Amino acid sequence: MSGIRHWVFEPGLFDSDAVRTAVLVGGAVAVVSGMVGVLTVIRGQSFAGHALADVGATGGSGAFLIGLNPLWGFIGIAVVAAGIMETVGARRPRGRDVATGIVLGAGLGLAALFLYWDTTWSNTTGASITVLFGSMFVISGSTVPIVLAFAVFVLAVVVLLYRMLLLSSLHPDLAAARGVPVRLAGIGYLAALAVTVSLSAMTIGAVLSTALLIGPAATALRLTKRPGAAMALSSAIAVAATWLGILLAYDSYYWPPLNRGWPVSFFVVVLVFAGYLFTHLPGTGPRRARQTPAPATASPVGLINTRTGA
Repeated sequence: MSGIRHWVFEPGLFDSDAVRTAVLVGGAVAVVSGMVGVLTVIRGQSFAGHALADVGATGGSGAFLIGLNPLWGFIGIAVVAAGIMETVGARRPRGRDVATGIVLGAGLGLAALFLYWDTTWSNTTGASITVLFGSMFVISGSTVPIVLAFAVFVLAVVVLLYRMLLLSSLHPDLAAARGVPVRLAGIGYLAALAVTVSLSAMTIGAVLSTALLIGPAATALRLTKRPGAAMALSSAIAVAATWLGILLAYDSYYWPPLNRGWPVSFFVVVLVFAGYLFTHLPGTGPRRARQTPAPATASPVGLINTRTGA
């Protein structure tokens, strides 16, 4: 038994404060990423999630430059960017994409400048790698309560706006006619999305955070057509990929060449991608029911099954 444990769990794994912090923070971030990711895929705003994640690099690099915790930079700039996208973007998908692209371009330009200053003007070591690709094992214990507080905020927003977001995602005009505050729900969703990708940027980096947002959600929606079940499954997939990625990254320190551990973000992204590919194997996707025309009086929320099946 001890031999098996040695091969699977390298010495010191369970005694490492860095590993315990990574497991706690990574698990919390994975849960909210899985839930918000399903809404993102259903609403067709994967590009917005990608843009906010990349723009977050601006805030993270700027925070490094002035000596702040990068989490505040990630969240601050992402929330501002989300507000701009909602303000200047039209309700139609084309208008949203144009606004998202404009914000993304401006944010990446500033990120390039800040990362250049981090490298040439300050004594910040490894800022570019940490901002772009994450470093879960160097998250300080003082950051844990902040991450958990923001994760609770995201969960609260999702629970409160769940039904409104589903209805407004499928039929915004009908949702507005029924008194659903579509614009307010959209703002709340974008705020939750901005915080989620910012938390993910703290764990696997701004460049790769979209993988944790979209990958598990897309995998879950391949396996079930029910949004609630998809959220639970997506969160479970994200947590499994994150925790297994932490284990493999820790063990890789003992792989040849010795003392050259592999990054956690690499393992997390590979595991998420492998999970999505698995759902494309014959017999793994949901069974297709014979398509029949929906009655004119069908509830828009009931039609979500036909929109989320992939």
